[in-house]
Amino acid sequence: MFSRRKFLQVGSLGLGSFSLAGFAPKYAGKKPIVLSTWDAGIRANKAAWNVLKNNGRALDAVEQGVIVTENEMNCCVGLGANPDRDGFVTLDASIMDENANCGSVACLERIKHPISVARKVMENTPHVMLVGQGAQQFALSQGFTLEKEGLSEGAEREYKKWLQKSEYKPAINRENKENRPNNQDELAAINSSNSMIAAPARLSDGSWNHDTIGMIALDANGNLSGSCTTSGMGFKMRGRVGDSPIIGAGLFVDNEVGAVVATGQGEDIIRIGGAHTVMEFMRQGLSPEMACKKAIERLLKVKGSKAKEIQACMIAINKEGIYGGYALQKGFNFAVCYADDKNILVDSKFLI
Repeated sequence: MFSRRKFLQVGSLGLGSFSLAGFAPKYAGKKPIVLSTWDAGIRANKAAWNVLKNNGRALDAVEQGVIVTENEMNCCVGLGANPDRDGFVTLDASIMDENANCGSVACLERIKHPISVARKVMENTPHVMLVGQGAQQFALSQGFTLEKEGLSEGAEREYKKWLQKSEYKPAINRENKENRPNNQDELAAINSSNSMIAAPARLSDGSWNHDTIGMIALDANGNLSGSCTTSGMGFKMRGRVGDSPIIGAGLFVDNEVGAVVATGQGEDIIRIGGAHTVMEFMRQGLSPEMACKKAIERLLKVKGSKAKEIQACMIAINKEGIYGGYALQKGFNFAVCYADDKNILVDSKFLI
């Protein structure tokens, strides 16, 4: 006998079925698996996969993976990357494991592998983040080598181009009394002609000027970890820090739910607590792709008409090994590896 209670239960499921779109499907994903941002992730994934396929820990995989990119000569990661507007390369990185342990560094100079320093912060200090000179001092105390000063050939070339276009001329010893503005008019002139010069949204080759290598992994034991490393926005103001070293913005891991990493315009990812926002959508039952989309939609709402001027992207995996990503604009891709012969580049879906 089909009771009234049964009828109501079936009816409520039917009415609610429309709202289930985008919720994580109940089937097994890939395990182990590693994801990383941009096409550089293909090479980084290979190193991470060598750890994962041998029953290694996800934490080791995400460290070894992004070290590959830190070693490469590129615009946006490692010591060979573009400098800030005063000509210094400053590095940011973060790492997080399955036990909610995390570490990060920001504005780190002359240290080759900031991701490994971030791990040492996590494992060997009571802190989460070290910055600037303090981060460098800590790195040296942990056995890291102080690399020589100067820019790579490519970065030097790009920096000279930027100086010509921006006409930025740093004032020497501005802190000295004789170099300080005499009145509000002089101060306003300095601010408008100097301090307010913005880093370009795109580099000379047309690529976005804020790429990172972000990596998340699920190992054979079902544990998650993530990492993120970057030189930040090329020609940024000295001391600028984006989302990459900020736990909950550029990176977040919850071993009961999933792992998330972000790339793009760091200031705006910070504004929505990007990685943590994606995580909370997944906790509510959304699939990784839909959770990333919801976070990007929130960012779009915040930015409004200015959204077309930036790029922001998220990738995520959940506890079952289901993965997904979403971007604000077309052009983002991410690398996925879950077997020796399955290291693929995925073009991300996008909003605008």
